[in-house]
Amino acid sequence: MALNLNKRLKMYYSIKEVGEMFDLPESTLRYWEQEFPFLKPKTSGTAKIRQYQEKDLEQVRLIHNLVKVRGFKIAAAREMLTKNRQGVQKKADALQSLLELREDLQALKGNLDML
Repeated sequence: MALNLNKRLKMYYSIKEVGEMFDLPESTLRYWEQEFPFLKPKTSGTAKIRQYQEKDLEQVRLIHNLVKVRGFKIAAAREMLTKNRQGVQKKADALQSLLELREDLQALKGNLDML
């Protein structure tokens, strides 16, 4: 069995870690929790510390793609995710693949320029 290097090893991520992953302030994530009813990270203890799981990270990724990358308003993003979540997810996956391909091509170009 091959080692999967892309697999995340943690079960839970703090709001600070999620904010760093998506380059977002913690207040934005808290606001999104209010605006998008399906984004509900687990809370623990009396301090209500948020614990984001993989499914929550996927929700944040979709919201981030619509609001920050594609420029949709919150209400429009919420409506799109409610009506056509699968279509939004496919487009987000395609965009992510293209961005990764772009980075790879730029790295390859940099290597060729050094030759």
